[in-house]
Amino acid sequence: MHIRFDVPADPAYPGRVAAALSSVRLRRYGYVGAALTAVGVIGFVVSRGSARGEQISSLWVAMVVGGVLSMLYGPWVRLRARRRSGRYAVEGGYDITDDNIMMRSGSESGGIAWDGVAQVRDTREFWVVYVGRMPATVIPRELMSAEDAETLRAFMAGRGLLRGR
Repeated sequence: MHIRFDVPADPAYPGRVAAALSSVRLRRYGYVGAALTAVGVIGFVVSRGSARGEQISSLWVAMVVGGVLSMLYGPWVRLRARRRSGRYAVEGGYDITDDNIMMRSGSESGGIAWDGVAQVRDTREFWVVYVGRMPATVIPRELMSAEDAETLRAFMAGRGLLRGR
């Protein structure tokens, strides 16, 4: 297998990559925030019926506020990443073989050997490549031909790397 394609200098592309890579790590903040908010609302409702409700209600309100802020943290970080990364738009490309994934961006280049890849997750527009438990890079399906995308999908599935959304 040998797949080669170019990445144009699109100002929106680095932001989409940053959002895809950060969403994996920021998802837990949404879950924790939802749990804190639920516990805070339940505690607030229950405390309003007790005699000491006024004293305890500030704890529950603080828990709800903390939960909502935690849920908003992920979208806020992704928005900042999209805004800041627009100025990093440079032409690049991918060269994917049976042995490794080589990427170049402007004057920089680097690669990841398939032997070091732990898994690949399928998202809406990218394959997110993991080295260990951390997302290391993405492979943009939209920039590949349909035949190359299917060839790469079959290769990753054959190696047992491809995981669903």
